[in-house]
Amino acid sequence: MVELGPFRVNKDGKTLWRNPFAWNNVANVLFLESPSGVGFSYSNTSSDYTTGDEKTRQDSFTFLVNWMERFPEYKHRDFYVVGESYAGHYVPQLAQLILSHKKTKPNLVINLQGIATGNALLDDEAMTSGSYDFYWTHALISDEVHQGIVSNCNFSAEASTSVACDEYTSEADSCQANIYDYNTYSLLCNSSAYTSLPIDGFDPCTPDYVDNYLNTAEVQKALNVRDIPHSWESCSGYIHGFWQDSPDTVLPIFQELMQSGIRVWIYSGDVDHILAVTTSRYAIDKIKTPIKTPWYPWFFQGEVGGYAVEYQNLTFVTVRGAGHFVPSYQPGRAFTMFSSFINGTLPPGLD
Repeated sequence: MVELGPFRVNKDGKTLWRNPFAWNNVANVLFLESPSGVGFSYSNTSSDYTTGDEKTRQDSFTFLVNWMERFPEYKHRDFYVVGESYAGHYVPQLAQLILSHKKTKPNLVINLQGIATGNALLDDEAMTSGSYDFYWTHALISDEVHQGIVSNCNFSAEASTSVACDEYTSEADSCQANIYDYNTYSLLCNSSAYTSLPIDGFDPCTPDYVDNYLNTAEVQKALNVRDIPHSWESCSGYIHGFWQDSPDTVLPIFQELMQSGIRVWIYSGDVDHILAVTTSRYAIDKIKTPIKTPWYPWFFQGEVGGYAVEYQNLTFVTVRGAGHFVPSYQPGRAFTMFSSFINGTLPPGLD
């Protein structure tokens, strides 16, 4: 309801408006609340809330197999896994599990054709170094602070931090305190400057409207939601406190998937503040795969929608003017990018 779905919520928190760029215009979209405890999902077993990457992918796979059995008409359809942010872990891990089961269980019918991750956490070192470089290249920290980070910090998993590195990164982080985490140039919802919609047209208070809508008793009844003793929230902080495993990098899984023959895309909104486009580029640099189609601008409605480069078994796409939630900030450009992914083509160049 904030990004790619068919409906968005109006300011009143009670009514909806139709999203003309919903991704279900070109594909059947199955949304999975994950892990258990997020959104309206729940478990009657308390140990299920002690979770992590491995348990999440096992649960997701179990769900998917059972869902296909319940709705067998979808079994032989082309199937894709797409997600953003921490789904940079969920998506490739689930795809890897699907492919491994297909090798040992030939009767498993999940016709996996590709994956795509957006503004995703792929590699911790790339995330950290890419974030601070993004701050500097976007005039959010001084040259002196940037040089201090470059000279004193080693963000690899094996390295230990130094006092000097901590001081420079703390100063850099303090400069970001009043900037929206998910879009460098967005207004804050509660900002006194918020008197009209930003240039991208996305209302920064949209998450609040969704909260109000999904915490309405009438809506929950219509959705057949059980009586829950707490308010709905999109991402439960309770779950975060019981996370058991999270690898420093998922790039080896990406390399494995690239060799499997499925479609592999990485995309980034280029004004995301929390998992910046530089973090995706640095992660891809670590994969070291040759270029097939050089970096080029792609277009939507006669304007540059972003940039794309096709590597060997991997495609990277940027979406111009989009923050972390790419379909929120640039719905038309995001829809064009997603349609290209589904159709197995590169985003359109200028005719």
